[in-house]
Amino acid sequence: MGSQKRGSESTEEVEDEGPVDKIEPEQSRKKLRKEKKKDGESTSASSIKPMERLKKRKALDKDRRGIASVNDESKPVQTGMELKAADDTKEQPASSPSSGLPEFHITVFKDLASVNASVREAAVQKMVMELQEVQKVYNKLGKKALAERGLQLEAEKDDGLNNCAPSLRYAVRRLIRGVSSSRECARQGFALGLTILLHKIPCIEVKSLLKLIVNMLEVSSSMKGQEAKDCLLGRLFAYGALVRSGRLVDEWNSDKNTPYIKEFTSIIISLAAKKRYLQEPAVSVILDLVEKSCYSKPVSGLNITQALAGSGSAEPWVEYNMDLGSEGITWTGYQAQAQIHLPAEVLLRHVLEAPGINDWFEGAAEVGNPDALLLALKVREKISPDSKIFDKLLPNPFSTSKLFAPSHLSSLANCLKESTFCQPRIHSVWPVLVNSLLPDGVFQDEDVVSGPSTIKKHKRSRKCSSSKEDVAKNLQYFCEVIIEGSLLTSSHDRKHLAFDILLLLLRRLPPSFIPVVLSYKLVQCLMDVLSTKDTWLHKVAQHFLKELLDWVRHDDVRKVSVIMALQRHSSGRFDCITRTKTVKDLMAEFKTESGCLLFIQNLTSMFVDEGDASEEPSDQSQTTDDNSEIGSAEDKDPVGPLGNSDFLRSWVIDSLPSILKYLKLDPEAKFRVQKEILKFLAVQGLFSSSLSTEVTSFELQEKFRWPKAATSSALCRMCIEQLQSLLANAQKGEGQKMEGQEGEGPRALTSIREPIDLGSYFMRFLSTLCNIPSVSLFQTLNNEDEKAFTKLQAMESRLCREERNCLQERNLRLSATANKLHALRYLLIQLLLQVLLRPGEFSEAASELILCCKKAFSSSDILESSGDDELDVDEAPKLMDVLVDTLLSLLPQSSAPVRSAIEQVFKYFCGDITDDGLLRMLRVIKKDLKPARHQDADSDDDSNDDDDFLDIEEAEEIDEAVGIDEAETGETGESDEQTDDSAAVVGEEADEEIPEASDDSDGGMDDDTMFRMDTYLARIFQERKNQAGGETAHSQLLLFKLRALSLLEIYLHENPGKPQVLSVYSNLAQAFVNPHTGEGSEQLGQRIWGILQKKIFKAKEYPKGEALQLSTLESLLEKNLKWASKPFKKNRSSENPSKKKQSASRNRHKMICSLAQNSIFWILKIIDARKFPESELREFFDIFKRVLVGYLDNKKIQIKSNFLKEIFRRRPWIGHHLLGFLLEKCGSAESEFRRVEALDLVIEILKSSLFLNTDGNGQVASKKMLKSYLPKFGLLIKVLVTKMPEKQARRAHVRKFCGKVFQIISTSNLTKSFLEDLPPDAHVACETQLGESFLALKKLGRL
Repeated sequence: MGSQKRGSESTEEVEDEGPVDKIEPEQSRKKLRKEKKKDGESTSASSIKPMERLKKRKALDKDRRGIASVNDESKPVQTGMELKAADDTKEQPASSPSSGLPEFHITVFKDLASVNASVREAAVQKMVMELQEVQKVYNKLGKKALAERGLQLEAEKDDGLNNCAPSLRYAVRRLIRGVSSSRECARQGFALGLTILLHKIPCIEVKSLLKLIVNMLEVSSSMKGQEAKDCLLGRLFAYGALVRSGRLVDEWNSDKNTPYIKEFTSIIISLAAKKRYLQEPAVSVILDLVEKSCYSKPVSGLNITQALAGSGSAEPWVEYNMDLGSEGITWTGYQAQAQIHLPAEVLLRHVLEAPGINDWFEGAAEVGNPDALLLALKVREKISPDSKIFDKLLPNPFSTSKLFAPSHLSSLANCLKESTFCQPRIHSVWPVLVNSLLPDGVFQDEDVVSGPSTIKKHKRSRKCSSSKEDVAKNLQYFCEVIIEGSLLTSSHDRKHLAFDILLLLLRRLPPSFIPVVLSYKLVQCLMDVLSTKDTWLHKVAQHFLKELLDWVRHDDVRKVSVIMALQRHSSGRFDCITRTKTVKDLMAEFKTESGCLLFIQNLTSMFVDEGDASEEPSDQSQTTDDNSEIGSAEDKDPVGPLGNSDFLRSWVIDSLPSILKYLKLDPEAKFRVQKEILKFLAVQGLFSSSLSTEVTSFELQEKFRWPKAATSSALCRMCIEQLQSLLANAQKGEGQKMEGQEGEGPRALTSIREPIDLGSYFMRFLSTLCNIPSVSLFQTLNNEDEKAFTKLQAMESRLCREERNCLQERNLRLSATANKLHALRYLLIQLLLQVLLRPGEFSEAASELILCCKKAFSSSDILESSGDDELDVDEAPKLMDVLVDTLLSLLPQSSAPVRSAIEQVFKYFCGDITDDGLLRMLRVIKKDLKPARHQDADSDDDSNDDDDFLDIEEAEEIDEAVGIDEAETGETGESDEQTDDSAAVVGEEADEEIPEASDDSDGGMDDDTMFRMDTYLARIFQERKNQAGGETAHSQLLLFKLRALSLLEIYLHENPGKPQVLSVYSNLAQAFVNPHTGEGSEQLGQRIWGILQKKIFKAKEYPKGEALQLSTLESLLEKNLKWASKPFKKNRSSENPSKKKQSASRNRHKMICSLAQNSIFWILKIIDARKFPESELREFFDIFKRVLVGYLDNKKIQIKSNFLKEIFRRRPWIGHHLLGFLLEKCGSAESEFRRVEALDLVIEILKSSLFLNTDGNGQVASKKMLKSYLPKFGLLIKVLVTKMPEKQARRAHVRKFCGKVFQIISTSNLTKSFLEDLPPDAHVACETQLGESFLALKKLGRL
């Protein structure tokens, strides 16, 4: 029991050391008996005080310890640990065998404190069995006979246990002292032993036991805190053992007027009044007496083994726990399952009339005593309902409705608030209240309904409905008065209690009651706590939220109710305020169709039922303005801040499409969910009702509702945007399914699109609502938009019929046509919504697209509409140009769903695009609003829009040839004075200088070209004239370029082997090296770089065909070789550029060099695939010769030798043809460093020419080629050895080169020819500089 030991515990230690009748010698026993007699006389005196009695007891213990130490040598004493270690056969008995009583081994008391429950149970079993045998023999022999046999009894004590054997008396006192010990599980084990011992041995009188408990565990004023606490807890456990033993019930059965029940109740009440932490366990003991009484009679023939094991003829014992709350002590005892409850008259006469209990009930409500309320609630169930003893706590007459009435709950609020003292455990009164509040039988049907993923509805009887309504009313009163009114408005401890009570309610709560529990004030409190992380209550709220989520995780009905409550009372901002993902995670967990439909239904009701989120009173964390803003659409600013109601509705609109994000259902189930979402968005976003808020469609057999107040235009636009996204995602999903079923032809299209076409369903739904007289569009359209709206509907309907006809034919050719029709239909639908979303902006584009549809599918069904749009057959070849212009005009200001539809249309039509249309798209990428800032006065730096990258003329047809205008090609790119990376390309393409002040950079285009040019570019130019600086125009043009690049990427993906890819490459390369690309947007440069790398250089296919002329490829090759040779030069415009700018400039130069190198490899791959004859490659080889000359003679040429080596390695035929030229130029190179570096190129060519030819003919040809170059090798080696470099590293490099050449020559058996061709004066130099390697070669040549 801690560091402080009481006198009683000292006595326990001494008595633990040996048998009761063998502890002291004869002389000491006489002395102790004499002192005991004096002690008894003084105790019997009325004037004696408990303090004096305790002092004498301590003195007695001291003497006994002294005598034991004196006799230590003559009779060693075995301690508890020694007894435990000794052999079982040598255990010291508590009774001498000579006395005639069975042996009782006191080592069992050590095991009673064991942590292991099974060890404690075995010890109790052994103790009770031995004591039963001892008492049985004691009863047979009698006290006088035992005295004659020489049994020296323990000193007489006034403990009332006169009929008990000495061992039994010792065990009872020892068990009583043991329940006050805080060592390990001593209280549990000793209380268990005392319970069963009292039940099995009836000679222990209740009167004596009550007196003994008080005397042995009395608390004096000198006791310190822990010592006093141990005594009080020991008394409580001892009284609990008495109740659970059933002895009090036995007393009442034997004597109906027994005073012990009343005395016991009074003692318990007085004990509870001593300390707050004793009240609840004291009430638990009384309730054990009232409800959990044990056998009324002792069970004969049932030994302790059978009782503990649960076998035998009587009822088994079961484990029972008594938790002492803040003390953290649990008593594991055993009681009978067969219980005999005390009659109501016994409760009234004995328990409820006990001294002090009436005062306890009277003052409970005033002082706040939850334990008295608990006792009243439990005892009331056992007595007549007209009893008035609980009038201060419970209503009279009692009923559940009166108990949970607001007025009565207010009177109990003080009691319930004071129950926080036992935290973190919940007071026992709360489960009792919850059980009364939510009875089991009322919600059995609803529990079945709210099972996992179920939304079925069952009819209930009137009686069940009435009971449910009463329970709902009681629950609402309880939450309003107790949870919200008393606990949430109080301290953190009581807020903690409120969350714990709510978790208790959740275990029994039906889904229909969730909105009652998760009320406005509770959600507001939860948000306030979760948004403040520096309080300990934050963890409590997190735990509550986690338990709440676990409770709803596998039940869609609960999940929907919780989401609705959290968002309704937070105006749709629960996650935002709490900085969590609670609602988002819950929404992502819908996995079934039924759960999604239920969620959609609730979201629709929340949107339509106006004002629910703002009717709740605001607290300190909310403002009145936010809660009261529910004005009409005209009163609200469409772009201004939204009120709470609109915030909630905007969340509803955003949440509906997000349901599909993580939903994995079969296509038909997902389509049904999509239809419900689409109907909501279409009804609330596109239409309004002029007569009422509810309209019935007989064609659709559905009712549609609108909010009472007009929906704001901002919310309508949100609905349209979400509707566009829903249709775009549905189209993408169809595309993925088609790719998964690729190869099945029209059969796959028929199985997917005919039954599941969300776009077709939307258009039918739209047409149906438009035909209802009382329903109109949410806004009035002008004449042009109205005509476009009608024409779009008609054209989509006709294309839909045409698509169905194509699918029914089940033809592969027609399936491709069906793909085009399907893509166009979705683009028409998106345009129709854009007309409503942004009136006055898309009517012209819609008309052009309708015209394209008529031209593309000129069937009688489509052309029968009217004679207004007469088609000119001569204009048919220009269909794709018009379509491309229309698509480009839609790109700049269109939303993401519209762009997705445009890309789908372009994907299916890009195979038919003309060269003119393709170049018009490429012109968008090259277009700049400003001329180059750093221009050379002597060069034409402004780009002509008609020019192609690297001097490819766009006027020339690509399928014939992509020509090069050599007359316009300048060499300013090689000028040392040029300072910009892309000035050469810009300068080389200009054939007409444009004034710097010119804003309309049309490049000399005629009217027809300008008419077909992207209309949005003209809009940008006009906007730039009207705005100073042109920043808006620049950002819009940049966005336009990025969107056009997406179309080009689609083109490259669908047409990787067409000759037009070369034109796309040249224009993209020009745009990449353009200085405005680097300065204006890094994103644009990275996008172009990615397309060039992934879709062109690393594509599996490359341009092929006769249309690719060698002159075009040679020109591209030469220009890229020049770019790969350009050195990095600092910008001269700024004298002291920052390190960041220098780094960016250097990185850009590296990327341009890398682009040029990759371009060269790609062009060489194309040339190699064409297999041009060597006679046509003369200019091709001359290009490389010029590069090698510049590399060897000009230090400013920065082409990398490793890059040239890689060219020769990949294309050996190039190196084979250039070997002789390279050998000559190496000998005459002006730069010593470049000469030595070029030796690696020679070795690489030799390796690729000789060692790659493994067949016989190849080796002969290689040997012949090498023999023809022997004189040049001799001259080169002569130059190298006669002009040996000064640096050691270069000399080593030369020697290494010569050694490899000698090895190759000797391997080819050309040593003798080489020595003959080697000039005579070179022999001496070789011997001097090369030494052994050359001598070995000469020796080999003599053989």
